[in-house]
This record gives sequence, C-alpha cells and structure tokens, in this order.
Amino acid sequence: MKDITALVFGFNNYASEIIDNVIQKYKKVYTYSLDVKDAENEKYKIKNFDLSDEWNEVAELINNNRCIAFCVLEDDAQNIFLTISLRASFKELMIVALATNKESADKLEMAGANKVIPIVKTTADIISNIITKPIATKVLHSILYEESDLKIAQILVEKADDFHGEFPADIDWSRYKGILVLYIMHADMSREFIYSSKAKHNSLINGDILIVTGYERDIQEFEKLIGSRKYVNWGNWSW
Repeated sequence: MKDITALVFGFNNYASEIIDNVIQKYKKVYTYSLDVKDAENEKYKIKNFDLSDEWNEVAELINNNRCIAFCVLEDDAQNIFLTISLRASFKELMIVALATNKESADKLEMAGANKVIPIVKTTADIISNIITKPIATKVLHSILYEESDLKIAQILVEKADDFHGEFPADIDWSRYKGILVLYIMHADMSREFIYSSKAKHNSLINGDILIVTGYERDIQEFEKLIGSRKYVNWGNWSW
C-alpha cells in the first residue's frame, strides 16, 4: 500500500484513528478540516478546506497518485455534499465514506461513494487490523471494493478466565482462524477499539461483547470458544 495516497476529510476521533493507523502504510496522508482551529493541532499537520472549494489544491495529488479519500465529516449533510463534490470533480477517485445511519448511507451511495461503511460496524482501527492481520488483503479488498459473505457479529464473552486477565490489545487473536476482533463493548457500558491505547487498561470480563468480522463458519467456531452470539440494540450505544 506504499504507493497509495490517503486524503482524510474531517478531523475527529474517526479521522485521528485513520491517520494513526495508516500513516506508516500509505505513501502520504493528507488531512483536511473545516475548522480553522484544527490547523493549530500540534500532533497532526492539518490543512483547512471549504465545501465551496474547487479542489485546486488536491487535484494535483489525485491526478498524479493512486488515491483513496476518506469522508468522515460528522455532519451527515456536509459529508454527503463533500462526496458529491469530490465525485463530480474526480471520476476515478476511490471514495470511502462513513455513515451514521441507513438513510445517510443510502444518500452517500447515491452521491457517488464507492463504499459506505456504517460507523456501528467499523472505525479506522478496523482498517488498521485489516492491513496488518493475516487475512488482511482479502478482507480489505472485500470491505472496500466488493460485496462479500463477510459478516459482522457480536459475541458475548462467557469464558473470560481463559484469557487470564490479559488486556484485549495484548491477546493473540490470530489463534482464532479467520476472525478479526474489532471492538469491545464492556459490561459497564463503556466501549473501545481493540487496538486503541485505552484497551490496554481493561481486562476482558464475562459480560463484555466483542464485535468481530469474518466468515460465518469461522464466527461460529469463535463463538463456541468465547461464549455466545448476542443481539445488540445499537440504539442503546453511544459513540
């Protein structure tokens, strides 16, 4: 992926996770924010942009590089407008947009996004996992470029003692064939990405819920080893 340039539009928690996880894997990562104050950020180099821009600044990057644009503005209407504008200007640009709900997902697809990913199913940590794990290339291609029989499942932890107090980020999840563990929702209603720094401070306990992706047969095997399949009412969870 070293020959790909990433353009991240929007600066928030999702954007920072994307930047942190792909900056070493992509050729270049450029971040743009609507908020002029973000340009003062000491950790990230952020440029300002306006939704009325004619994209003169990014045109050279897109036309001269293999590019992927991540549209992660928190306001759905702005994210849809951004997608429309980018697609109108750059017919071949790969656009991945995050959607907060089904309605915005449908609109983003109509606006020209190549792939729309609901935020209840993914974050930048998923992108990082996909890139670094053994089934990485196949899963990344499936999620970003095509429909597949990959599934997202919620697994209730019922055998936490098997992990001997390990933190989620330190567990060798590769022992579970074909499974990517993406996110954890703790029994106390807190939640975190598996590979975020926060995940190094909470051990798994019974009652936690793991969000995983994989093929159904592999998820079923994982379920037998960890606990049971769980239905989650996403409306009860905040992000």
